[in-house]
Amino acid sequence: MEINVIGLGYIGLPTALMLASSGHKIVGTDFNKKLVASLQNGRIPFEEIGIEELYSEAIKKEIIFTSEYIKSSMYIITVPTPYIKASKKIDPSYIISAVKSVMEICDKGAVVAIESTVSPGTIDAFVRPIIQDKGFVLGEDIHLVHAPERILPGNMIYELRHNSRTIGADSVEVGEKVKAIYESFCESEIVITDIRTAEMTKVVENTFRDINIAFANELTKICRSDDLDVYEIIRIANKHPRVNILNPGPGVGGHCISVDPWFLVGDYPGLTNLILTARHTNDSMPEFVLERVNTIMKEKGMTDLSRVGIYGLTYKQDVDDVRESPSLQLLEKMKEHLSSGLKVYDPMIDTIIIDNQYTNFEEFLSEVDLVIVMVSHTHILNNEEKLAGKIILDTQKVLKNSIVNYL
Repeated sequence: MEINVIGLGYIGLPTALMLASSGHKIVGTDFNKKLVASLQNGRIPFEEIGIEELYSEAIKKEIIFTSEYIKSSMYIITVPTPYIKASKKIDPSYIISAVKSVMEICDKGAVVAIESTVSPGTIDAFVRPIIQDKGFVLGEDIHLVHAPERILPGNMIYELRHNSRTIGADSVEVGEKVKAIYESFCESEIVITDIRTAEMTKVVENTFRDINIAFANELTKICRSDDLDVYEIIRIANKHPRVNILNPGPGVGGHCISVDPWFLVGDYPGLTNLILTARHTNDSMPEFVLERVNTIMKEKGMTDLSRVGIYGLTYKQDVDDVRESPSLQLLEKMKEHLSSGLKVYDPMIDTIIIDNQYTNFEEFLSEVDLVIVMVSHTHILNNEEKLAGKIILDTQKVLKNSIVNYL
């Protein structure tokens, strides 16, 4: 089947490659001409386990990359869906633009599947009117589907194959048709439901995780205030057969957990008290890290902030994705208080994206006395011995052999 995948970022590119390697005729479209040129020349814009092998397999089949929208039987839209910070509501502008472009070229009978995560009701409010304004009859001329992505950077290829999927459609017949396409590579269960349920389900999944993380982080603050070992408390509490508390951390990043709950807060004000509190708790963690740094510096007699270094810029371990990363949030908090000077290093980022960033680990260590481990990259475990003699704040409880401070 000929499919045009719109948006070749962290979700769209692996999806396009997976579909192509599964025998579909794929056109990958992105407005970023530099990105398209890189893909045409075999250069993948981000690191991901197995993606180079998948790319090699896909180009042996039938896939092209372009900045143009191509007339196809099916369109899969995987563009970003940020939120408006003031209102906490979704910013649908990327989806609106993509759907309008598709409507300019598509034939009757085409399927438009939106994989981008959206707040409940987004498709009814913003997508259906675009299609209808073009004179198309929904369910006859154009078939609309919401198939929210469910993959995690760092393990995308595996999760594309093994995570269950949801297909939201206006009719079971169309849902089954789209399900058959995803079944060409997805080995897990694929559920068919209506579009609004699919929208809500995806947002709820990430909100559930955000709330669980917030509980661990709030527990950390409680234990710190009363000189208790939160990790020991969690370890013992988790021996209960129905308790599974997560480990605390320096904050929540990425484009899913740190963003999607805001969609519910924005759309259901007054009904999302727990969700709102969880968001505030997790967003407060970078500042809590700074408070711990301040305390540790006083205890160690340190006064020079320029001798403090942050290890890790990405939002999670072993990926090069910095979207909404706690480290960047921490540095932004410092700017708000007219403070700066922290040095930064991340083994996954080989280009300079921020002030005082180092690309050589040994040089970075030579310039700092206190290291804040913000991300548990495999690199830090393999190089832990190089931290000898440093004051360490391990926000991830990842180090095994060092004398460290914890959150």
